[in-house]
Amino acid sequence: MRRISTAILLALAPSAALAEGTMPQMDFANPLTSYQVLWMAVILVVLYLLLSRWGLPQVGKVLENRSAVIARDLAAARAAKLEADKAVAQLNATITQARGTAQAEVAKAVATAKADATATAAALAAKLDAKLAESEAQIAATKAAALAAIKPVAAEAASSILLKLTGSLPAEDKLATRVNDALAARKAA
Repeated sequence: MRRISTAILLALAPSAALAEGTMPQMDFANPLTSYQVLWMAVILVVLYLLLSRWGLPQVGKVLENRSAVIARDLAAARAAKLEADKAVAQLNATITQARGTAQAEVAKAVATAKADATATAAALAAKLDAKLAESEAQIAATKAAALAAIKPVAAEAASSILLKLTGSLPAEDKLATRVNDALAARKAA
């Protein structure tokens, strides 16, 4: 019961304060309020002095150090970028030079291969021409030998045909002349 009565009194106390027209926090006639305001001012002055003399300079130092680190890192990054750009330019120049050298080597190899192929083709053509001339000479010799071997066969065949047709053998010299004339006419055609 006692608790309920205390709660009712506490609940009615703010309404009584409001009924007077001022807020209890702003009642400077109360000695507790003036002491609270005084201590609040003292605490604020001490806090201000601590922050302005010690806290904020520490924060300033941290910010300055961080700015210096950032500036140093940016300078290092710029220097690294310049070096990288130089390296890229040098790499591009080297690649261009290597490409030119490679193209020159390829052109030289192609020219050498063409010259070798031309020389090989000329040598093969000379060999083939020599073989062709040799073969033509062999063919001519074989043809001449065959024609020389045909003369007696042709003379014998003509002699045997004339013997069957006429019943007499022709004269050897006339028969040889006629066979030679026939073979010469055949050779010319």
